[in-house]
Amino acid sequence: MTADYRIIGAEESPYSVKVRSYLHYKQLPYQWLSRADAPDLYQRHARLPLIPLVVTPDEIGLQDSTPIITSIEAEHPEPSIFPEDPVSRFLSTLFEEFADEWGNKWMFHYRWARDEDQLACSKRLAQLMAGDQSEASLDAAAQAIRARMVDRVWFVGSCPETARQIEDSFKDTLALLEPHFARFPYLFGGKPALADFGLWGQLYNTHRDPTPRRIMEHQAPQTLGWLQRMSVPEAIDDFVSISELLPTLKPLMVDQVAGLFLPWSDANARAIEAEADSFEVSLRSGEWRQKPQKYHARSLQALRDAYQQVNGNQLLNEVLDASGALKYLQH
Repeated sequence: MTADYRIIGAEESPYSVKVRSYLHYKQLPYQWLSRADAPDLYQRHARLPLIPLVVTPDEIGLQDSTPIITSIEAEHPEPSIFPEDPVSRFLSTLFEEFADEWGNKWMFHYRWARDEDQLACSKRLAQLMAGDQSEASLDAAAQAIRARMVDRVWFVGSCPETARQIEDSFKDTLALLEPHFARFPYLFGGKPALADFGLWGQLYNTHRDPTPRRIMEHQAPQTLGWLQRMSVPEAIDDFVSISELLPTLKPLMVDQVAGLFLPWSDANARAIEAEADSFEVSLRSGEWRQKPQKYHARSLQALRDAYQQVNGNQLLNEVLDASGALKYLQH
């Protein structure tokens, strides 16, 4: 038995670095490993062929970044990543889901949409997988990775017809975050909440590629400051009241969460239920078409279940209704 948590993950995985940032914040000792570093450990504990996998000090294997974090939080509740106020706590859950499921589109799209970013990321992935190889071997591995991954962008709904919507969503989100991070060091005040870890994992990885990095450096200095803080996060102050947060969080709720993410997620879940091969939905940004994704339907149901536990809170319902989000959660 070891006193350390062991994270089997990768720098290019937003969900892996999300968990790593969380363990930094909790000041829990951990080892950062690749699958190549610990193949036997991975085979012994992984129920699904996914990263991250966290193996706890008492040899319990955990997968899926959100259940990993909530499981460890139950064992190590301080400093808490859950605001005591039920409105803030649910909104943090909602923003984390938005980041995990919609924010992932930004990262994956930008990574494989343009030659410059394809070359940069495929080279990083080749170095990660191939290790100490000759330049020629790395180039060959990078070319193979590039060819394979460019053909997979459909998985997040990226295609020529949706490219503008994804890129506008990324830029609009940055613009909406700037006034918030000009006032607060984290999304819910003076210390990170669950939502910070989810959003940071996606934006950290998006920032690793040349095109979105230039956009962020030109457009989002306050968000870049938060990005740096979240690499090794620490509590600066406490969570603040929802009344203080709403002036800068509500625009993000209206524009991105209720305007794009929730109607997309609801349409995806309906397509899964109908066993459809593809679906179309009208978003604030225009018409969207893609193949349905089963995991997203499950995560939307988990979000709706979380809402059902607090749906008697009048203020929360008022906030959700004013943003346009409530109708997608009352199922």
